[in-house]
Amino acid sequence: MMEDLRAGFDVLHKASRSREAPDAEARRASLDKLATLLRANSESFSAAISEDFGNRSRDETQMLELVPLMNSVRHAKAHVARWMRDERRTVDLAFQPAAAWVRYEPLGVIGIIAPWNYPLLLALSPLVDALAAGNRAMIKPSELTPRFSHALERTVGEYFPPDQVAVATGCVEVAQAFAALPFDHLIFTGSTSVGRLVMRAAAENLTPVTLELGGKSPAIVAPDYSIAKAARSIAFGKFVNAGQTCIAPDYALVPQDKVEHFAERVIAAARKTYPAIAGNDDYSSIISARHHKRLTDAIEEARAGGATILAHGAAGNDPAKIAPTVVLNPPLDGILMREEIFGPVLPIIGYSGIDAAIAFAAAREGPLALYCFSNDADTTQHVLSGVTSGGVTLNGTLLHIAQDGLPFGGVGPSGMGAYHGRDGFRRFSHARGVHRIGVVNVFEKLGPPWGRLSRFVGRFLSR
Repeated sequence: MMEDLRAGFDVLHKASRSREAPDAEARRASLDKLATLLRANSESFSAAISEDFGNRSRDETQMLELVPLMNSVRHAKAHVARWMRDERRTVDLAFQPAAAWVRYEPLGVIGIIAPWNYPLLLALSPLVDALAAGNRAMIKPSELTPRFSHALERTVGEYFPPDQVAVATGCVEVAQAFAALPFDHLIFTGSTSVGRLVMRAAAENLTPVTLELGGKSPAIVAPDYSIAKAARSIAFGKFVNAGQTCIAPDYALVPQDKVEHFAERVIAAARKTYPAIAGNDDYSSIISARHHKRLTDAIEEARAGGATILAHGAAGNDPAKIAPTVVLNPPLDGILMREEIFGPVLPIIGYSGIDAAIAFAAAREGPLALYCFSNDADTTQHVLSGVTSGGVTLNGTLLHIAQDGLPFGGVGPSGMGAYHGRDGFRRFSHARGVHRIGVVNVFEKLGPPWGRLSRFVGRFLSR
């Protein structure tokens, strides 16, 4: 298996070094091919993902994975020729006459390590940017979604030659070997702990990395904002895909006197969205028994610590699901407030003033996302200035990730580097500086041997 992995990489690497960079027309053709693959296999992908989860809403896969992917393809196709144009840069007076510009060139072979929670989007969204930048790519989908992984491997093999795009499936050991290959750039989406291992493996080859991790993304509800509207938006962002979303609101900060009302409205919104839990195909299962136990243990720890627990209702006879749950004022040293939750459990913490809310969020490591609910421009700016995060959605949740005109990426422990759209094109390109000397090279005329003229020019230019 490891020999096949290396052989597949070598095919891609050789092609990247022996052929000229594709022009805009060729890149658009590759993106068209990817769009055709998605359209032809959307149903089989959705079915495979649902089987891997035990149950995953087909509509969630459609709306949260396929739709953003198709939008990204269309966006890249429309703009790639402009992104590829050389950029003129200024030339200092001392080096005139001359011209300078930047060429954006393919890096070569991009490695993509995708997670299980949005297996289609997070495998192929980086591929869109890699193809737009003229690269070749190798994808390692998660071992926790084996049916989807094999479907992706099969379909990519049908639509793309092995010297352009390849898929490597397999266990954790395959993922470790994948991260150790000498890619020209490696993008990993997953947990912070695994991200450290990926970065360590990539360092052996001096492979640059983009890490999209996670963290505890706060939702700050300002005193001026409607509790009902904030609860509805936060419930949507928290309970879609059963909370297994890297940018899901991890906890909510709410004015102290509105905590109970907010909690009740969150549960009411969950009940309206998901009238039942057991047998409801719209409500996703937890990916594995291990993750399920981690979440239930965290809830019980908070209960034992004196927190108030409100839940949608029992998951019935479906042991793979956890009902939407809110935890009022959980212990700050407990699992729910120490670790990224990655499930349908929302801690709610009351604050005495907006400065206290900002201080609470700012004291924690920079998360992948920040959500602020306020209609007051000064309050919004205060929150943005006071709390660091990878990206932001104001008066809503999740939607900044779907904007192809915005970079998407983390900061600090929530990641490094950003991609999507033009930012993804540049992430997977080499910005190559070019300087062309004009009709006369003045610098050479000045010497050596250095003399009176060079000393005069040197003093003049260094004033």
